[in-house]
Amino acid sequence: MTEFSQVAVTPAAAELLRALTADHGPLMFHQSGGCCDGSAPMCFPAGEFATSEADHLVGHLEVAGLAPIPVWMARDQYAYWSHTHLTIDLVPGRGSGFSLEAPTGSRFLTRSRLLTDEEAAALLT
Repeated sequence: MTEFSQVAVTPAAAELLRALTADHGPLMFHQSGGCCDGSAPMCFPAGEFATSEADHLVGHLEVAGLAPIPVWMARDQYAYWSHTHLTIDLVPGRGSGFSLEAPTGSRFLTRSRLLTDEEAAALLT
């Protein structure tokens, strides 16, 4: 059985992540529990956003040709999302904030679905 990951990425988001990596080097995501843009996934050069004990490492995005991309979330936000599988997607539109994709005319979006019983059990092991 392959190891279960609580995070995934769509092909469209993966394509932009390859381009952003070419421009900025290794990447990371953080999703805070704030309102407005704070509840959107924010993409940064790896290490540019300082995580702390107030954050939870949800998992790593696997994108062919790139190093695994860590996805962090504020612990209080993760308490609400711990029962979900998260997929980083890319949609048209311009998000604001400091996320690297802001000038591209697209923005990252987190889609979620409930974990299956098997996936939830895999997270406990």
